[in-house]
Amino acid sequence: MALLVFDSGIGGLGVVAALRQLQPAVPLVYLADNAGFPYGEQPDQALLRRVVALLGDAIARLRPEAVVIACNTASTIALGALRAACETPFIGCVPPVKPAAAASRSRHVGLLATPATIRRPYLQSLIDKFADGCTVHPLGTPVLAELAEAKFQGQPVDLETLAGAIAPLFAQPQADRIDAIALGCTHYTFLLPELRAMYPAIGFFDPARPVARQALAVAPPLSPAPEPTAWFTAAPPDPVALQGHLAAYGFTKLAHLKPPVRVLS
Repeated sequence: MALLVFDSGIGGLGVVAALRQLQPAVPLVYLADNAGFPYGEQPDQALLRRVVALLGDAIARLRPEAVVIACNTASTIALGALRAACETPFIGCVPPVKPAAAASRSRHVGLLATPATIRRPYLQSLIDKFADGCTVHPLGTPVLAELAEAKFQGQPVDLETLAGAIAPLFAQPQADRIDAIALGCTHYTFLLPELRAMYPAIGFFDPARPVARQALAVAPPLSPAPEPTAWFTAAPPDPVALQGHLAAYGFTKLAHLKPPVRVLS
């Protein structure tokens, strides 16, 4: 069947867009765990159990040939457990620390992510491996993902709220030297126009396209999906409007995938 792209909300659609740009006919199914959004504020063990149970159930029901975890938070906490539990290939998503550090001339790199991603040891291992010689200024905030979700639903981005959410990044010592920022959450892809307009001298590094390239490189041969479907774990507030937005990403059907009992309990 198809490649399953998974996220806590609409953030993974940035990866979907990159996949369709690279290979327009790629068969895709989307799964958003909007019942559990936002992931970045959940306790690690509870989130680990939720993601493993939900994706195990989704794989059994939807039978994808590979799964893209288009969510930094889910990737950093659950990717190892998912690979141990399922034979289906998984492609994870990590903050683009490597390209941001390589591009920085000042050797000061910003990192925007969820609080959960910021606090995990996996992130520090990325920094140690790929940002040697750089000062990395991290900021964990749940606000940006919420703004991205609202923008996708057609609401204007509150630029004052956006600037206020990012202000603590530049309040850090020597953060005025930041010339590259890695986006450590796929939701933030949807805020790139606003971020670039606010900070035109800074380069922003989006994980969507590298993840899409990796997915196409490692996924097994894919067969067409019966109908390109976007699944959600909770009923959206305006399904008609949402279906209209999803059509732009190639999804012709909106459906409800109820989380398994072990996720709900």
